[in-house]
Amino acid sequence: MKEVERIINECGVSKVRVAKYLGVSRQMLYNYFAMNFNDMPKEKTNKILKLFSVTGEGELETIVVDDDYAHHLDEKLSDEIMDLSNKENISNLTGLNKKEQELLTDIFNLLKESLVEDKSNESYDTLRYLYHYLQAMESVKELKYMLAYMSKSLGVTNPLEFVFNEDEQYCFEGIIFSAMTLYTNGGASKSKVSESHKRFEQEISIKKEETLSRTQELNTFKNQALNELGYSSINETNAKEVFEKIAEIMSRKV
Repeated sequence: MKEVERIINECGVSKVRVAKYLGVSRQMLYNYFAMNFNDMPKEKTNKILKLFSVTGEGELETIVVDDDYAHHLDEKLSDEIMDLSNKENISNLTGLNKKEQELLTDIFNLLKESLVEDKSNESYDTLRYLYHYLQAMESVKELKYMLAYMSKSLGVTNPLEFVFNEDEQYCFEGIIFSAMTLYTNGGASKSKVSESHKRFEQEISIKKEETLSRTQELNTFKNQALNELGYSSINETNAKEVFEKIAEIMSRKV
């Protein structure tokens, strides 16, 4: 596998993508690099030969990498990954361009690998929180700012890149950096932030009460609308009429 590693490195191809193509974790790919080609599973060696368009291990040594070859390998790897994704039928990707499809596939495979390799419930709970995060992201813009901040703090994104509201992002990132610096340097402790956390708990409790109150209010409006229209429940036939009546009743309260 040394020749495979050489070609990948000279082409500048991401090892994560190669691992994805082989259907293994990145760590397993590194394990393969340390093995003899013939000691690997037959299924994996066949996929490697297919990727490099050769019929045997010896031909790998003859491959000379130049810009054209690197570009060709990158394109072929992308196509093979997308073919695998389509076969797995992870989702309906109709309407997305190639770059968007590959990004979505990358995310799916990363999340799947996290669940497969973690034998505890930590990955599951982490992804459960992530699901809640994604659900709220369109209505809470600061969640997008937090993603940008983390990407920048990890060194992946330029700190002066602002794809959302620049002024808001700039202020948000400065505040989060101050808070994270305090947290990282040991300037915060459970006793020091206990009062702040209590206010946080109270705010969440108030929001839940407001949501419950709003739900109860909507149920009241719905029941009133049904009574005024002479219906016992909402169905496909009367739904439009009932919703219009609810809107009318709500306007009376303004």
